[in-house]
Amino acid sequence: MPKIKQDSSIDAGEAVGIIAAQSLGEPGTQMTMRTFHYAGVAEQVPLGLPRLIELVDARREPAKALMDIYLEHEHRKDAKMAQKIASEIEYVTIGDLCSVVENFQKKELRITVDTEYASSKGIKTADVVKKMREALGKEGKIMTKKNLIMLRLNSNCQKMRKTSMKIRAVQMKGIRGLARATIIKDEKTGEYFIRVGGSNISELKKVDGIDFSRIYTNNIRDIEKHFGIEAARNALVKEIKQVMDLQGLPVDIRHIMLIADAMCARGTVEPVGRHGLSGGKFSVLARAAFEETIKHLVNASIRGEEDPLNGVTENIIIGQTVKLGTGKVRLAMKE
Repeated sequence: MPKIKQDSSIDAGEAVGIIAAQSLGEPGTQMTMRTFHYAGVAEQVPLGLPRLIELVDARREPAKALMDIYLEHEHRKDAKMAQKIASEIEYVTIGDLCSVVENFQKKELRITVDTEYASSKGIKTADVVKKMREALGKEGKIMTKKNLIMLRLNSNCQKMRKTSMKIRAVQMKGIRGLARATIIKDEKTGEYFIRVGGSNISELKKVDGIDFSRIYTNNIRDIEKHFGIEAARNALVKEIKQVMDLQGLPVDIRHIMLIADAMCARGTVEPVGRHGLSGGKFSVLARAAFEETIKHLVNASIRGEEDPLNGVTENIIIGQTVKLGTGKVRLAMKE
């Protein structure tokens, strides 16, 4: 494959949008639907085609969100501090710590605490009982025996099942949405960082010892909300480039940058589709050619819109030369 000069400039009037679309679309057909396993995170993160579709559709929530949390300068090489913060932010519920067995005949719940796992999280049986009592109020009678908690209820089967589900969901510690915190050491810099499943930037602001300026998540919408549109645009470029590189499909970064720029040009991250770029084109004919033809033409007629015929689609529809490439050049000749 010939090397492209990175300082080469494009010709005036070149259809860069079409080239960018082709540069990502063609390799996209070669992509597998496989998932990729991130080191240290016990869950599958979709890459390949599913992840690319997620990015260009600007989904509110990625199928599998991830965050990399870096520590403040003085704690960067402190493994104990990283462990402490990881334990503090990892979301743990009673359902994670205990097994809950329902006995409908005796109208009681048997809650067995996994003491080994609970002690690794710094949680005791008494803490579980306290959180249960806060969640249940005056409902039921609680009895404890070592790692076994008995909850007697005077209610029917349906209400018992609801109470059981409620107890499982009670938060013991951590930040909602952040699960499976793993400490990773960067071999190049020697510093430790925490990788967690999920995304919740707003709650991480309250945690001491975290370098908030270096927090990164693969949730583009979360980055846009907390760090602004420029940061979201840079994250889009990084994520799309990463997807292509991991599939062994080298695409020039400038094509990816153009798509990210187009998605972020109006101040918010917009999808490439009927609810974003394609559905919001200035040209009436271009909008009608994409989807929902009648709706676009009727609405344009009601509003009395005009079409300047500047784009590719609308010029092809009416059969005149597109104002791009050689069609951009006009020669005037004196007699």
